[in-house]
Amino acid sequence: MATPKKNAKGGHKPPEGKIRLSQVVMTFGPGAMVDLLEHAVLIGGTDFWRYDKYKDQGFIDEPRLRDAIVAKVGAKLGIELSINRAFRLPPAGDDDAPSQYSGIQVAEFPSWFVCQHCRALGPSKNLEREKGRYVHHCTNTQKGVCVPVRFVATCKRGHLDEFPWTWFVHPSQETRCDAPDLYLKEDASGDFAHIRVCCSVCGAERRLSEAREPKILPQCRGERPWLGSEGREEKGCQEKLNLLVRTASSGYFSQWMSALSIPDKAREVMNKVSQADVWSVVQEAKREELALLRKVVPAVRGALRDYDDDQVWTAMETIRKGKPPAREGLRTAEYKVFLEAKDEVDGQLPPRDDDFFACRLPPKRYPLPPKVSRIVLAKKVRQVRAQIGLTRLSATPLNLQGETEDPSNLQPLGLTPTWLPAAEIFGEGVLICLDEEKVRKWEGRDAVIRREEELADGYEQEFKGSSRGPGFVGARFYLLHSLAHLLMSSISLQCGYSASALSERIYCAPATDDLPMAAIFIMTGTSGAEGTLGGLVEQGRFIERHLRRAWDMASLCSSDPVCAHHSPRDQSGRHLEGAACHGCLYVAEPACERFNRYLDRALVAPAMGHDPELPFFSVRP
Repeated sequence: MATPKKNAKGGHKPPEGKIRLSQVVMTFGPGAMVDLLEHAVLIGGTDFWRYDKYKDQGFIDEPRLRDAIVAKVGAKLGIELSINRAFRLPPAGDDDAPSQYSGIQVAEFPSWFVCQHCRALGPSKNLEREKGRYVHHCTNTQKGVCVPVRFVATCKRGHLDEFPWTWFVHPSQETRCDAPDLYLKEDASGDFAHIRVCCSVCGAERRLSEAREPKILPQCRGERPWLGSEGREEKGCQEKLNLLVRTASSGYFSQWMSALSIPDKAREVMNKVSQADVWSVVQEAKREELALLRKVVPAVRGALRDYDDDQVWTAMETIRKGKPPAREGLRTAEYKVFLEAKDEVDGQLPPRDDDFFACRLPPKRYPLPPKVSRIVLAKKVRQVRAQIGLTRLSATPLNLQGETEDPSNLQPLGLTPTWLPAAEIFGEGVLICLDEEKVRKWEGRDAVIRREEELADGYEQEFKGSSRGPGFVGARFYLLHSLAHLLMSSISLQCGYSASALSERIYCAPATDDLPMAAIFIMTGTSGAEGTLGGLVEQGRFIERHLRRAWDMASLCSSDPVCAHHSPRDQSGRHLEGAACHGCLYVAEPACERFNRYLDRALVAPAMGHDPELPFFSVRP
């Protein structure tokens, strides 16, 4: 792993690059490739994160998120999370005194370099190092500075390896050179068809575009260099290698799960009941005896005064059986808390010690927009995001609860993980609930059913021959997700936060569920700073204005008619989008939890060339 360099005076040079702690979890986590000023590096796994100065610091707690991760991916990924130390903030480096004992260590990757003068291609072990840079002796009198090659190899399961340059030029034993001398020749365009790998010894030559053909490259060896020398997967890998431009957006997908810190009544009651002075009294009690015990025993009365007999009895039964209470989905539990929010009271401030405070916008004072049933202002909210793994080439989709269903292609963040990298976000937000009855009627329209079938065909095409999908999310989710992007774009113009500082949280459950959901939560998504400006909550009072602006943005895109006529069934490769592009629906990457996929503005407002019965908002709100 790389260590800080020393300058001529013996002191340490300042770091060549900096990454915010929140970026480590979301964008540049373990296994990510990063370009520095003079080097290309690979972020080390959690085993190489140094907390030596702060061994017991940085841990954060979120029981609901821990339970969800353990239930969904814990066993399959070999993650054994600590009870009270399941999540940890990334370690902060010391700019004034950088050392290998603080911050995150990185590895040099790739180790193959190209000479800028003669285009010679070779591993770093064959090069000399001068003033921190690799140099190649082109001739006896000429030297060229070398830069990392921009091509590496990966597979569908997320392993990472050096591109097999020597093998690529000499794919058979008969043509293989004993001492190959490789060169990478390309023109100014950088097009794959014009990049050639040549051997000056035997004259062999091959275009790099051939490596993009499926199953051309050799079998993957299961390499995981971010985990160190012991990182190679023992069982190997049956997939073929794929050519990857190391700076491509498909080179790294941080797979994460998140949860809001909401009041957990069931856990609170269990903690109170299990107190020694309370449990010793009630452990043999019957349901009808609870009221009497509350009156007679001061310890019971004091501990349980905030809970009714039904809640206490449920907690007692759970403790007696020795099993934890049934876990609700992450989004379902949060949605229930939002529904329980009381009407806003003028001048009421959030409690200082609480992580969550929300109130409903009184409809008598603030009339609701058409097809909206409830608006909740979350004046104080805490969100914990934890990275659970990584993928390459494509992201593993989440289910409607925001949970990973199939972790089979997730690569681990460390060899022996007892905690996961996490980020805390303190902010505010607005929840907009659509009228469930109106949504159900909309879902029953013939035009919507036909469009849903088209989107479902695209989904099947995307995940054909793979088990990586949790199942088609449905037209309801496409509607909510598209509307969320439009509202974020509108609100960002008024609320005082930049567009990249907002993020979405979709609450979606079909009409057949016990608790149907059709709501959007837009919150501040910037970590590293506590407190809020209050501007986002205030925009909740003007949702009708933002819905009108969203309708306008959805009705016409600067790329129409191409954007409006896009079908998920076509051969463009965009099988998870309907009418959506950078001109209308795409937002900043940190703002979207679905990587700008599952979008279709034709479901929100009338779009060019579509059935007028298709959009949820057929007329301008």
